[in-house]
Amino acid sequence: MTSERATRAIEAADADLITLSRYIHAHPELGYEEHLSSAAVADTARAHGFSVETGVAGRDTAFAARIGSGRLHLALCAEYDALPDVGHACGHNIISAASLGAAIGLAAVADDLDLRVTLFGTPSEEGGGGKIDLLEAGYFADVHAAMMVHPWPTERLAAACLAVDHFDVVYEGREAHASAAPWEGVNALDAAMVAQVALSALRQQLRPGDQVHGIIAEGGSAANVIPSRVVARYMCRSVTSARLAELRERTDACFRAGALATGATLTITELGHQFSHMESDPDILAHYRRAAESLGRRFDDDDAGLPLPTISTDMANVSLAVPSIHPLIMIPTGGAVNHQPAFTAACLGEGADRAVRDGATALALTGVAVAQDPTLRTRLLEEAP
Repeated sequence: MTSERATRAIEAADADLITLSRYIHAHPELGYEEHLSSAAVADTARAHGFSVETGVAGRDTAFAARIGSGRLHLALCAEYDALPDVGHACGHNIISAASLGAAIGLAAVADDLDLRVTLFGTPSEEGGGGKIDLLEAGYFADVHAAMMVHPWPTERLAAACLAVDHFDVVYEGREAHASAAPWEGVNALDAAMVAQVALSALRQQLRPGDQVHGIIAEGGSAANVIPSRVVARYMCRSVTSARLAELRERTDACFRAGALATGATLTITELGHQFSHMESDPDILAHYRRAAESLGRRFDDDDAGLPLPTISTDMANVSLAVPSIHPLIMIPTGGAVNHQPAFTAACLGEGADRAVRDGATALALTGVAVAQDPTLRTRLLEEAP
């Protein structure tokens, strides 16, 4: 059977996939700086017969690995950037290896199923938005469906993906001796604190799904010097891009209040792309569920109707242009959640390796099912621009 041949191809590549996942985990790199990780994924794809184009969409660490020449074009997305300080606390090493494994499985049956398969190397998911770079450069223009899985403490078919902005808030003031002549200074840190108090008050009136959070990235140099420059890094999230724009009007007013109260100047600098909300394709997701359940995965939380976890991802932007899925695959974490050091530890070891194998197999079986579903296949081909 076609599905069995896809599964056997993934099993034959098992050592390479597990080695890749562990290598990326051991070499955490920040967004757009993932030179080792990107090269490792691209080289492994090349070794398995893919034609690899590197440096796509103007990004050194983005690539497109292609195989097959069929009419139906399926894409897998590999993420490999890490987080500051905590490394791979979101399991992007697992994502890369699982997506490559799925691509290898589908490549083995591409001719039989009239498929083209592309593995996209997508840098800087943690803020920059490498998938949006590829999307805007036209690399998804002829893709009929896009897929990936994301490690999580529980098994879920989807998450509530919020639209998000990333930006720096910079206050500029004037230094002065904090004891001898503080009146000569303009305190940029006070401006940031006024803004933070205003944001805290605003939170009482935020609508469900609206979120604001940030850090002080640069807050002065010495306690006895009035801070002349402060940089705060913020994220705003909401359920849609339109709602996010409304939220930004209110939060930006809080930042202006800090400048007005202190006399500091204010600059707001957007970081990377805006991530949109996500729309998962229900028909593709139904095939994924059947594939994952065939491997022993269970979706008890979904069946119980528990609230969806809230995340943000640049895969959401892809989903508004191409039918897509982004299910969450469980790894045992001992209670840890994403972006914690203990989750980083959970992304290495037997449970993480199983997620690579199951994620690759479930995605490949999903691709096979999509290709063999005449109604869905026709819809995907006809919906393509």
